[in-house]
Amino acid sequence: MVFTLAKASSSEVPIIISVPHCGVAFPEELKDQYKPKLIKAPDDTDWFVHMLYDFAPALGITMIAANYNRWVIDLNRDPHSKPLYTDGRIITALCPTTTFLREKIYKDEREEVELLEVKRRVQLYYQPYHHQIDSLLQQRKKKFGKVLLWDCHSIRQVVSTIQKDQFPDLILGDADGTSASPGLIEAALGVLDHGVYSVQHNHPFKGGYITRHFGKPAENQHALQLEMTKVNYMDDTELKYDKARADKMRVLLKRVFEKLIEQLN
Repeated sequence: MVFTLAKASSSEVPIIISVPHCGVAFPEELKDQYKPKLIKAPDDTDWFVHMLYDFAPALGITMIAANYNRWVIDLNRDPHSKPLYTDGRIITALCPTTTFLREKIYKDEREEVELLEVKRRVQLYYQPYHHQIDSLLQQRKKKFGKVLLWDCHSIRQVVSTIQKDQFPDLILGDADGTSASPGLIEAALGVLDHGVYSVQHNHPFKGGYITRHFGKPAENQHALQLEMTKVNYMDDTELKYDKARADKMRVLLKRVFEKLIEQLN
């Protein structure tokens, strides 16, 4: 399966969660093409983010999480490979051939994945995930008249190919105010800003393709992206899940969703 669906376990609310970069699996027909050492623990993975948010179904939120790794195909990139940023940072492809630190991931050290293979992966692995998001959003919008998609991500504290400085703890992205209503943006920021974490808004991440594509506030369909540094729920090595840190973050995330549910009512 391309994705795992964790359905709402209590009365549904008009929020859907997407976790596009938590997958660690590789399709059988592809995995022998990658460097074995790298795919044992694929870098650039948003490790354990689906675990961090696993409280969501009890709040009435359905969560979709990717099973395949972003090195197979990046579900948060434009399907036509249009760059999301033009500020000089590293931009990995729809079907990446390197890590964010420019380490080549394929045995043959290819510079790019052939176009026909990219199209095949779009059809097999990319479209089903996006079609499922759309289906969930339409179901909730039909039921409630409005819906919010919350796209979840995590990143190392420092990725020098994106920026030299350490990232803040939390970064809320809304495509410069275009992917969600001001009320929902302010509600989310209001809770995040009153926590103990450092928070930025739209910098250095303003939301990827999922946020920009599905966020249509004029149609009562909103989207927000939350990026967080991994040490907020993992250990200092950014390799292991840290329950104490994660539980602290989960308290804040629950408050955010409670506020957003209130705002959407």
